[in-house]
Amino acid sequence: MNQKTTKIIAWGAFALVIVLGECWPAQAQDPKGPYASMAPLDQYLMADHNAEIALARSAAPAAISSDAEVLVLGRNGYETAVKGKNGFVCVVERGWMGPFDGESAANFWNPKIRGPICFNPPAARTILPMTYKRTEMILAGQSKAQIIGGIKIFLKQDLPPLEPGAMSYMMSKEQYLTDGAPHNWMAHLMFYTPLMDGAVLGADLSKSPVMLNPQFNGAPEPIDVFMVPAGWWSDGSADPVKVR
Repeated sequence: MNQKTTKIIAWGAFALVIVLGECWPAQAQDPKGPYASMAPLDQYLMADHNAEIALARSAAPAAISSDAEVLVLGRNGYETAVKGKNGFVCVVERGWMGPFDGESAANFWNPKIRGPICFNPPAARTILPMTYKRTEMILAGQSKAQIIGGIKIFLKQDLPPLEPGAMSYMMSKEQYLTDGAPHNWMAHLMFYTPLMDGAVLGADLSKSPVMLNPQFNGAPEPIDVFMVPAGWWSDGSADPVKVR
């Protein structure tokens, strides 16, 4: 993966990823900058749960998200706000679902990050638990080192094996993935695999639509996330693909 691609895809969350944007503000690169530690919890919460539900649903076309379960973030973690019918789960992830270290971790503690994502049923069963676990430890006030240690234990004891076909939608035009302009990145789909050589999928090659997201990448979750541009937002409006 080249340096520019790493800079623009690192949320994603976030996966996701969680830390996206074509360029980072200079201060976001500074480990002692504005997001060096967790902000007060209220800054990560959305006071209007209806607005958070709508934002979560915007991750996927209405044909999918209208019957999905919807989660909202509360003081004790994610809570079910709407019961679903189709096995999909939509949620707005925060910056702490991105990488822990390196340049891609610039927005880990950024309280403005909002990453709407809709998991399909296999991902809801085997990827979403990672969101629950990270969030649980974040809200408990644990450090990054403690969270990484806790995840390693969770992987051994409680995380279900990754199911084939696990994927998610991140097609919300309202995503906020970077303080730089534009705040959104591109409408895309994410596919989850065990750790593998991205070359098998032609990831990050010139003019290839497949990109490796550094969201998990084995640090510490043993998962790779491959992203493919959708070409349009969930509301049907065009989102021209940026050719690399």
